[in-house]
Amino acid sequence: MIRVYKLWKQYGDAPPVIQNLSLHVDKGEFVFLTGPSGSGKSTLLKVLIGEEKPSSGQVVIGGKDVGAMTASQIPYLRRTVGFVFQDFKLLPHRTALENVALVLKISGLSPGEQRIRAIKAIRRVGLEHRMHYDPAMLSGGEQQRIAIARAVVNDPALLLADEPTGNLDPALSLDILNIFREINARGTTVVVATHDPRLIGEVKRRVIYLTSTGGPGGGQDDDDFLDAEIGVSAAERAAAAAAAASAASADAPEPATAGATAGSLSGGKSSGAGSGGIGSGGGGAVGGGGGGAHGIKRHR
Repeated sequence: MIRVYKLWKQYGDAPPVIQNLSLHVDKGEFVFLTGPSGSGKSTLLKVLIGEEKPSSGQVVIGGKDVGAMTASQIPYLRRTVGFVFQDFKLLPHRTALENVALVLKISGLSPGEQRIRAIKAIRRVGLEHRMHYDPAMLSGGEQQRIAIARAVVNDPALLLADEPTGNLDPALSLDILNIFREINARGTTVVVATHDPRLIGEVKRRVIYLTSTGGPGGGQDDDDFLDAEIGVSAAERAAAAAAAASAASADAPEPATAGATAGSLSGGKSSGAGSGGIGSGGGGAVGGGGGGAHGIKRHR
């Protein structure tokens, strides 16, 4: 499903955000993507959806080279990839149902088909009884459920989530995690970027750990991607941000500090990858290269 080979991402003369990164995610997998702040998790997700172009290297989604796609081809890619944001990004003056159906409107479906599919997606996240409510009338956990419904309404083959529980308390975070598990059980490949070791410990799935390169974050803001997809005005976006902030929990987990190691995470077998070198959890090294430029550690 996902193949990343020797990916570099750099902004101007700043240190690279992603350096010589190679990884794969198989069809139907549920994978966690974690690492300290600045390790490139959000940037990697942006590259996967074509929002950012690789500086070098190759990114393949479902057999298609994302880096080689033209601007006119990217929207077709995004119809097969669902994306869940940390801060929901729901339009405040549209109902939950309308927020979900907007994605289908872009696809050119009839109003009747839009409604049927949107209701089905909302039912999957257990909020059919709230679908006529505006976002301000929903709790933070409910808003994130609607955001997930929006992401899966097109039945994507791949679902990416960037810190989807960062604004939620622990109990709600587990509810959201269970929804992702149910989506994955239906055959969708799921990749969740998170700082929260509790979520990783709850589901014994593969963990890809990105180490920090020391480079700053950068690139286009998430809001720009959403605006391009559904035509949100600046005023609507600002109102959506305000609504999300009022619903956000004060118990959001603290991000991991730079230099954190995978030893703090649960899992039996691990491996680390750098610039061509791969080492097993037992300490033996296989292969060689130029050292650990952008490390990955995997847990099972």
